[in-house]
Amino acid sequence: MPDASLSTDYKVKDISLAGWGRQEIEMAQDEMPGLMALRAEFGKEQILKGARIVGCLHMTIQTAVLIETLTALGASVRWSSCNIFSTQDQAAAAVAAAGVPVFAWKGMNDEEFWWCIEQTLRGPDGWTPNMILDDGGDVTQLMHEKYPDMLKDVRGLSEETTTGVHRLWEMARSGKLLVPAINVNDSVTKSKFDNLYGCRESLVDGIRRGTDVMMSGKVAVVA
Repeated sequence: MPDASLSTDYKVKDISLAGWGRQEIEMAQDEMPGLMALRAEFGKEQILKGARIVGCLHMTIQTAVLIETLTALGASVRWSSCNIFSTQDQAAAAVAAAGVPVFAWKGMNDEEFWWCIEQTLRGPDGWTPNMILDDGGDVTQLMHEKYPDMLKDVRGLSEETTTGVHRLWEMARSGKLLVPAINVNDSVTKSKFDNLYGCRESLVDGIRRGTDVMMSGKVAVVA
């Protein structure tokens, strides 16, 4: 179990990786023009001022660009990862070094996973979330089951994945969903673009990393 008495408001594997992470974040920004356009158009207006967002998404370089877009638009953010193996430690370090409370590292165990989520629910000076940005429904489930009183200040949540959306439908049907929820997974941009092309890219990348087999020249059967 991590040391909860740490004076720093983050927990990452190695904060010295921040420089490497910052370089990768700057490169990723060129591949994420939508978020960068939002910064350029709405940054001065601070349209998210007053938003206190608890986020639980894969703590990758791309997520770091999202986090820094939210903060650039005025939001106050606390973050954890929705998967014990998906965190890019250099990304977590860079975001933490920039002043955003991040609790994530690659290779967490289950106890550490839930500890990290718990750390995002409260912050200095009585900070509690009024928005939830979830991937898989873990924050949503934890707050409903363990901290229902905190939901009175939550204006709504967004859920990215099929798994999380199924959880939301189950909660809604049983009357246990206490806040408005946005189904991001079934949006046009997610279902027709990310789910289709992003999964194809991830599949090939996963096979390469998992098998160290060269893909060029191979014949593949997709069933």
